[in-house]
Amino acid sequence: MRIRLVVGLALMVGLAGRAAGAQTADERRLVDLTNQARAEAGLKPVEWDLNLANAARTHALLMSQQGEISHRYTGEADLPERAASAGAHFSVIAENIAAGTTPGQIHGAWMQSKVHHDNLMNPEIDRIGVALVPARGTLYAVADFSKGVTQMTDAQVEATVGKALADKGLTLLPDADGARKYCALADGASSAGLRLKAGFLMRWQNADIGKLPPQLVQAVAGGQFKQAAVGSCPAQGGGSSGGPVFSGYRVAVLLF
Repeated sequence: MRIRLVVGLALMVGLAGRAAGAQTADERRLVDLTNQARAEAGLKPVEWDLNLANAARTHALLMSQQGEISHRYTGEADLPERAASAGAHFSVIAENIAAGTTPGQIHGAWMQSKVHHDNLMNPEIDRIGVALVPARGTLYAVADFSKGVTQMTDAQVEATVGKALADKGLTLLPDADGARKYCALADGASSAGLRLKAGFLMRWQNADIGKLPPQLVQAVAGGQFKQAAVGSCPAQGGGSSGGPVFSGYRVAVLLF
């Protein structure tokens, strides 16, 4: 059977009929072939990511039901949102899809297609989730690749940013309620109703929360502020700060 491919989508859930986390032999084979190709090119292997696999399986099931392959169907979320909804955290994500008869066929076709090859061999990625769904004599394949980021709770995000500020000489305030409320405001919304008395307010979101934004660093370096409050909240909107917003962390800092 001729393998059909579409161009891979690259961007800077449920499980049916089996136990969560279980891989089929064909899915393991596709992962093994991926890591074999990466090893031959001197690249690090990718690790299995259950959340990516869940997102891949949901989409593969949809492809099998439609009897065709597509990266996105009418009414379906896009790749970053699908992966994030399944619990994945990432700063880079890409997807390969195909319909074929064996893992070897599918892998071989991906390696011969520049876009699919580049997704699979991307030196930045370190995680993979694969789903192969058989239907009508065809294997519907989805491989989601990502560069994963550490999954953190709001408390961990606040502690991470708080430490970075403390290291710069600021005293952290124990009451983070105002910062959390400011964090939760929609971008562009006025903070006047919160009656915050901070001299500097900033909120941002990013997949990597370990580095303070330049504007905040500059404000702290001025020496005008001595205290800070840090609040975290769910990421929102369609921002452009360092990767798909769905995978990011949102944080606000108030300086006093």
